[in-house]
Amino acid sequence: MTYSCLIVDDNEIERDAIEMHLKKIPSLNIIAVCSNGIEASQILSTTSVDIVYSDIDMPELSGMDLLKSLKKQPLFIFITSFSEYAAESFNLDALDFIVKPATFERILKATNKAIEYIELRKQVNKLPAENLNDYDKKDDDYFFFRETKGITKLKYNDVIYIESMGDFSKLFTSIDKHVILVSLKNLEKQLPSKIFSRVHKQYIININHIATLTNHEVHLDHNFLVPISATNRQELLEKSIDKKILSRFLK
Repeated sequence: MTYSCLIVDDNEIERDAIEMHLKKIPSLNIIAVCSNGIEASQILSTTSVDIVYSDIDMPELSGMDLLKSLKKQPLFIFITSFSEYAAESFNLDALDFIVKPATFERILKATNKAIEYIELRKQVNKLPAENLNDYDKKDDDYFFFRETKGITKLKYNDVIYIESMGDFSKLFTSIDKHVILVSLKNLEKQLPSKIFSRVHKQYIININHIATLTNHEVHLDHNFLVPISATNRQELLEKSIDKKILSRFLK
């Protein structure tokens, strides 16, 4: 199975480097390599593409404006020198965000995520609509969810963290991972907030599995590591951690 892709970057050296990396991935078929967003827009208006690897800061038409302009949107993986664009890119449902210089390992990871998403999207129409448990039941410590192999039951505390995959989400436990056909946004509304906390545009964690919290990362049990934004870090501190921190001084 091959997946079509398109490269967009106004910097020739970086454009060539991305193309070199993508040519190492046998499952990819590079349709075109574009030097600006307008050129890419013209191709995407007439050609079906699975994945777009795009710079953001480009003259005339930025990578984000390119994504916004498309009626039928392929999966976008942004590759940029500016980390401050991350939040906005995820608000536009970009699948991944890579800060330059983009290594082959990082591009491969993003590509594998895109391929997994594409294959899941092919199956989603074959399944009934997702209907999660009633999370308000105080005596329940578990939930059911539908995945491609059937309906699975998990205890809340078995879930260590959840990663967004656009319309889907990936749940990680200590021994396994599950793809659930529900977006991270909708999961956040249904999972109990006393246990689960949003720490990033792409991640929800189980606060019972926090091992260490730094300024930019949350270290979880079983050596899992996820990023945390400054805003979400403050919310996590106020909601959960500050209440349990041992005080230096007692009144």
